[in-house]
Amino acid sequence: MANSVNTNVGAMIALQNLNMTNADLAKTQGRINTGLRIANAKDNGAVWAIAQNQRATSQSLNAVRESLQRGQSTVDVAISAGETVSDLLLQMKEKALAAADASLDANSRTALNEDFKALRDQLAKAVNNAEFNGINMVKSAGVTIAALANSDATSKITVAAQDLSLGGSTLGASLSATASIGTLTSAGTMISTVNTAIVNVSTALSKLGTGSKALGSHLDFVNKLQDSIDAGIGNLVDADLAKESAKLQSLQTKQQLGVQALGIANQSSSILLGLFR
Repeated sequence: MANSVNTNVGAMIALQNLNMTNADLAKTQGRINTGLRIANAKDNGAVWAIAQNQRATSQSLNAVRESLQRGQSTVDVAISAGETVSDLLLQMKEKALAAADASLDANSRTALNEDFKALRDQLAKAVNNAEFNGINMVKSAGVTIAALANSDATSKITVAAQDLSLGGSTLGASLSATASIGTLTSAGTMISTVNTAIVNVSTALSKLGTGSKALGSHLDFVNKLQDSIDAGIGNLVDADLAKESAKLQSLQTKQQLGVQALGIANQSSSILLGLFR
């Protein structure tokens, strides 16, 4: 190749190699700064698209988790109210049994009836106040829970409402807001009514407990699923920082050598001056 001051092939090659090194160095520094091997579609369009779709699924599961947690809390409040109702029914049965004693005098019967009505009214308050996030599952015409079960809302977990109100389907029409044990006859009748109510409330609590357990189990599954998806995204796009750190050291050294090589190549044309002295 002819010696020329117009074309310095050595400098051109050295510059090309230095530019390649600088590009690799910029890519490595970007990976270290972001922690990502694939930070955008330009790095690898196919893998980036897969990761982005999985990110959408993972973020959607946040809404599923929140829905399940709200549903579980609502059901747990209903269970607490149901347990209170059950305890009050046991006390009401005790009062009814005591009032069924034919030897009671009028004052004792009146006192027992007042205690019974106080328990009855307390039961109604417990049912009416069993509300979470504006939802009550145990009052008359209570709300049935339908929590999200997947990321596209095509599946739901349903927990049916249980009517524990006075005069409702669970306690029975005889145990109404005006129920009393003021007479021997009414006290005897109320024993059977309360017994039936206790059995029905236990059945209702069993259904609510099963629903709460189902919501909790699915919440655990969703948490594990989300963790697995996030780990999968990391496998696709995360950078190996130990590897990138070693590569950074290598490229920095290569860059320095490339600068020196370019400097040497740029000086080669000055040798031609010696031919004209």
